[in-house]
Amino acid sequence: MGPTGRLRVWLPVHDNRVMPPEHLTPVPLDKAYRLLNHGPTVLVSAAHAGVVNVMAAAWACALDYTPPKVTVVIDKATRTRELIEASGRFALNLPARSMAALTVGVGTDSARTVPDKLQRHGVRTFAVDGFETPLVDGCVGWLVCELLPEPRNQEVYDLFIGQVVGAWADDRVFRDGRWHFELAPDALRTLHYVAGGQFYVTGEPLQVKPSGP
Repeated sequence: MGPTGRLRVWLPVHDNRVMPPEHLTPVPLDKAYRLLNHGPTVLVSAAHAGVVNVMAAAWACALDYTPPKVTVVIDKATRTRELIEASGRFALNLPARSMAALTVGVGTDSARTVPDKLQRHGVRTFAVDGFETPLVDGCVGWLVCELLPEPRNQEVYDLFIGQVVGAWADDRVFRDGRWHFELAPDALRTLHYVAGGQFYVTGEPLQVKPSGP
């Protein structure tokens, strides 16, 4: 039953499972915040009772270091939100430049009206040993989170808080606890959404040394 007492009907939203990507590398949890610190657009994935869904979210950020926590804004109208509330878990996936069209697609179409949206937009998912939450193939960073229920925040502000329990990155672009976009193909740069289908792509690094006495 939903919070209003209405029966929830789960539509058969199927995913295409694949093997974990070749360049998948674990990220220590104390460095997980660095995956989000530069403000990328994310894909939010969740599953419950055999149903999988993925949506795009522009408002996601790191919240704490130890234990690592994140926040993400998820509208009440989304099917993904129902899956998160039912399962108590979700993942934040960091799409790359090459996934811009997919990101707009899953952010525009709702599984309520387009039950085959994952197939329509070519979304493939995989799982990591020990974790059931689906992760989106082709991304460059992944964070699996346990929902920390905050009913008022969720109801009033659509704000969800999660504790990161697993993190991974594509080692071609993130390793040793840092992003290395300048050393990787441009297709692996992360996206930053503005509006109306417009993104900016992560640019060149700028290193500033702290000034001392």
